[in-house]
Amino acid sequence: MPDVYQYSDIPHALRVQIVHIWMDTLGNAENYWNGKVNEAYKFIVDTLCREYGIFRLAGAKNYGNREYLEEFVNAFLNERDTEKCLDFIELAFKVIDLFTRDYEYLRRSRASQKADESIDELNSRFKEHGVGYQFTDGEMIRVDSELIHSEVIKPALRLLNQKHYAGAHEEFLKAHEHYRHERHKESLNECLKSFESVMKAICDKRSWAYPSGATAKALIQVCLDNNLIPSFWQQSFGSLRSLLESSVPTGRNKLGGHGQGSESFSVPSHLVAYMLHMTAASIVFLAEAEASMP
Repeated sequence: MPDVYQYSDIPHALRVQIVHIWMDTLGNAENYWNGKVNEAYKFIVDTLCREYGIFRLAGAKNYGNREYLEEFVNAFLNERDTEKCLDFIELAFKVIDLFTRDYEYLRRSRASQKADESIDELNSRFKEHGVGYQFTDGEMIRVDSELIHSEVIKPALRLLNQKHYAGAHEEFLKAHEHYRHERHKESLNECLKSFESVMKAICDKRSWAYPSGATAKALIQVCLDNNLIPSFWQQSFGSLRSLLESSVPTGRNKLGGHGQGSESFSVPSHLVAYMLHMTAASIVFLAEAEASMP
């Protein structure tokens, strides 16, 4: 499987494989007797139509009863806009993730396991075709390197998937969503918010006081003062503080956090990818440091 991805095209063979997953999990024409299946496809089609400002998806029949499954699949297979294709995929798998886990949906045993298997298969098919996206934690996330994704991004999401990190989790996912839609400055802002939220969550959990409206630099100081990182590590690695202070906050402040002045500037995607990875690495470092404390 490739470790270098493309993002501009969803190959036809991959689309057909994704449709097979939908048919297996969301239901097919044979399951239409079950109102929940028709309701699921209707919800997806209606949501997309409302989002795009249209009444029917491209290729829909203009006569007779509306076949939502057929309309959805045909529009997906023929859609030329990659971003819209990703919308189709993300929304359908959100429905799979949230609704098909119930036994009553298709009266299947192992319904929740089936939903997990369908998501796993989608992500495997993306890798197989060298398409740089993964469906993770209910969101479509852009993958720039399989190694970084597996060793940095996924561990960060796993650590954030805890109640006390709920805010940081939401912000980190938003950063990825902005990145996928090329809203680079917004992505940088969410990176810093997530980084700060992790430190605030750690301080709250450990009952460490911090100033109201504390910035990343002040929060880092609180964490160091309370030996989140043991003192001997702080002494051995004098650059630890400067690394934490200059990685996520500085990048965001320089590129996306303040007014542009008289000249507009753009933030390159490779710098945003770097900031996402740096944010994830910092989150893993801090969360695991807190978990190892007595």
